[in-house]
Amino acid sequence: MDSSARRASEPRTGNLARVLDVLRLHGPLARTDIVRDVGLSRATVSSLLTELLDRGLAREGTDNRRAGSGGRPPALVDLEPSAAAGVGADMGRTHLRVAVADLGLNVLAEDVQRVDVPDHPQEALKLAGLMTEALLKAAGVERSQLLGVGVGLPGPVDRLSGRLGSATILPGWVGLAPRAELEQRLRSRVFLENDANLGALAEGLLGAGRGSKVLVYVKAAAGVGAGLVMDGRLFRGASGTAGEIGHTTLANSGPVCRCGNRGCLEQVAGATALLAQMAAAGVELDGVEDLLRLADDGHAGARRVIADAGQHIGLAVANFVTLIDADRVVVGGELGAAGELLVGPLRYAARSAAVTTAGSSIDIVGGDLGERAEVLGAVLLVLREPVSLGAALLAMH
Repeated sequence: MDSSARRASEPRTGNLARVLDVLRLHGPLARTDIVRDVGLSRATVSSLLTELLDRGLAREGTDNRRAGSGGRPPALVDLEPSAAAGVGADMGRTHLRVAVADLGLNVLAEDVQRVDVPDHPQEALKLAGLMTEALLKAAGVERSQLLGVGVGLPGPVDRLSGRLGSATILPGWVGLAPRAELEQRLRSRVFLENDANLGALAEGLLGAGRGSKVLVYVKAAAGVGAGLVMDGRLFRGASGTAGEIGHTTLANSGPVCRCGNRGCLEQVAGATALLAQMAAAGVELDGVEDLLRLADDGHAGARRVIADAGQHIGLAVANFVTLIDADRVVVGGELGAAGELLVGPLRYAARSAAVTTAGSSIDIVGGDLGERAEVLGAVLLVLREPVSLGAALLAMH
């Protein structure tokens, strides 16, 4: 397909994604209900449903609940979950989580393994291929059913080139083309995205962000990132780096960050920084799980560094809220598992520092999806986002 034809198909692909979303969340539905929920004309919805039915991605049947009530029972349209599947891979700093889900977002197989992603990219890419192959087999998903693979990386992503958008945040990945390499290994279309964006997508559609018009998702983990969802769609910015909250400056005289700047939020609020603070206090910990366990046991130092991190993140969130007038902030990531110990100070700092009326009363909550938010978002990227869905549907022709 040439570029002009691709551009012409984009509105229709977006509309197909909207119909699939409605069926995924609310189906089975009568056609009149789909027209109402999608917000398109009856003729447009009818054409879209015909395409989905012809492709075998949707099915139509009788409403048996009303079959005996007299008159002709209405026909209901629903997804055909087994018709297609997507794979999601979340490459965190220290782990790789992969999941296979059907068209209805029912997870069929899932696994997580530890790997040093920033410093060992080839090992991470190889492991992603091996885990994907094993999980597809375990889920009984054929290659012909696979729409694609969504992959989250802990850094800004240039979605056009399939490379990392910054040479300083993941220096070990400089010169690599992870999308091209993964497509070769996986023999499938691959869609790269920043991991915090994927968490935002999942929490916004399936979790604590449901119903929000302008959502900020904060991923508090080894680093600190944020994803923005506006009216149900990711906002990536001009170059794909929107939401890099961890590399906003708190103090020009602060420590040098891996991005090359000084005093970044990540230097005082990321889990790596918190573990370093505990080590300086004479408490050596193996990872975030140990820190959270210690805090849960009442250790004063562990609780203090987590609460301080919440305050620092809250100040950065206040700037976000002031600038974009968000109506909800969802806090996730490994540190998000600390719950109110982190979210409470974050909420107080954000509400105190935000200067807008909306900011002073903004809804700030912990995530519902926990450590699975990013991998579910990676699957959603394939099953839902118009760009990836359009390419996948084209490949299925």
